[in-house]
Amino acid sequence: MDKLKQLESFVSVAARGSLTAAARAEGVAPAIMGRRLDALEERLGVKLLVRTTRRITLTHEGSAFLEDCQRLLADLSNAEASVSAGGVKASGHLRITAPAGFGRRHVAPLVPKFRAEHADVTVSLNLSDRVVDLAGEGYDCAVRVGDLPDSSLVSLRLADNRRLCVATPAYLKRHGTPKHPGELVKFDCLALSSDASQTRGWAFRVPREGGEGSEVTYLKPGGPLDCSDGQVLHDWCMAGLGIAWRSTWEVEGQVASGKLVEVLADFAAPPNGIYAVFPQRKHLPLRVRLWIDFLKHTYSRADYWAP
Repeated sequence: MDKLKQLESFVSVAARGSLTAAARAEGVAPAIMGRRLDALEERLGVKLLVRTTRRITLTHEGSAFLEDCQRLLADLSNAEASVSAGGVKASGHLRITAPAGFGRRHVAPLVPKFRAEHADVTVSLNLSDRVVDLAGEGYDCAVRVGDLPDSSLVSLRLADNRRLCVATPAYLKRHGTPKHPGELVKFDCLALSSDASQTRGWAFRVPREGGEGSEVTYLKPGGPLDCSDGQVLHDWCMAGLGIAWRSTWEVEGQVASGKLVEVLADFAAPPNGIYAVFPQRKHLPLRVRLWIDFLKHTYSRADYWAP
């Protein structure tokens, strides 16, 4: 019990950055928290915290130990909750990330619904079109759209995602319509800039040389405008500034209403995926497993993706 208290106190002090704040949260004197930390460091034979009158900082060893302690305490809490009268009950802090455009539309609205089912879980959501380093930046899970680079991360396919080339009727009236992907060099293509996550380019299925079957090829068309934010590319496309390669979840409604027109449909590549990606762990925290299950259940509903 003393060892567990020491670990809990260490995590609390590290999270709050103050002995006084941690002691106040537990309802004990700061001196008691200090004695627990002293005992923990003496038992381990390593300095975990650098304490001054103004602030508390983690040592290198303390930072590594903190992650293990947080996981251990979360696993203990989840184990107790799973056999309690209330059944499975997740708790702790969930850090998730997703692409900006997709995240605004299809991740952010789900977070409050998830918390309504799991009120003891707090959530931080990061929306960015760069590829976030999950392990290095301390994230539990990412939602990613499209081809996944090779990595040590674990991925679970949540749904299919199809991309298509689109432009406004006005743009096509002024500039004509490409008949083959190779003709895109003659058009204003609105592409993600090089610092965004779409590294392979636009995918098309084209006939193989010799006429036997087809293969997927990748092009990186250019133009006078590019941006790291997919929503900006969408807005520019809607303004009639060029051809964009966008996902069906983003433009399907506008194609159905005639505001956008699909081009090069005969060369559309097979669907890629929408994935949940997470660091490889022997025991995935319950809150992460429940979040992934929640996404899988939501995205698997056919009516969810209706325009």
